[in-house]
Amino acid sequence: MSVSAREVKAKVPLALVTIRPARLFDINEIMRIERESFREAYPRGIFLVFLENNPDTFLVAEYNGKVVGYVMAYLRPDLEGHIMSIAVDSAYRGNGIGSALLTEAIERLIERGARYIGLEVRVSNEGAIRLYERFGFKKVKRIIGYYSDGEDAYYMLLPVEEWRGS
Repeated sequence: MSVSAREVKAKVPLALVTIRPARLFDINEIMRIERESFREAYPRGIFLVFLENNPDTFLVAEYNGKVVGYVMAYLRPDLEGHIMSIAVDSAYRGNGIGSALLTEAIERLIERGARYIGLEVRVSNEGAIRLYERFGFKKVKRIIGYYSDGEDAYYMLLPVEEWRGS
């Protein structure tokens, strides 16, 4: 029985991972990670528009020249920073890459004036919920039927004052 490349977890020193703004040539790898990570993947057009409109807060994690994760974040007019999507290639999970991406996105949103940071997460995504709670996000409300398959989402919120105090 052979083991697929996706089942083998890579041990990656976080110091060798670069967090940088996404570029147009990254979209194919970002889409691959998106499809691998989520039941409801955003269409390619969303990523292209997001890249054009939010170049400083659409970030990728790169290791050895390969995109291994991404985060899409933006600042709403009401000064809510919003994490739209974050994912790490399954072979690279468990190395702190998601935390590094989330940290950089939060810092960039704060630099742009965010007073708080919000996001939605599937109620069944316990790993992501634990990550967000470690960062200080709190469940504010449950959104019934948020996803197209009918699953609920939690809306989670991080007040910037709490982030700065950590």
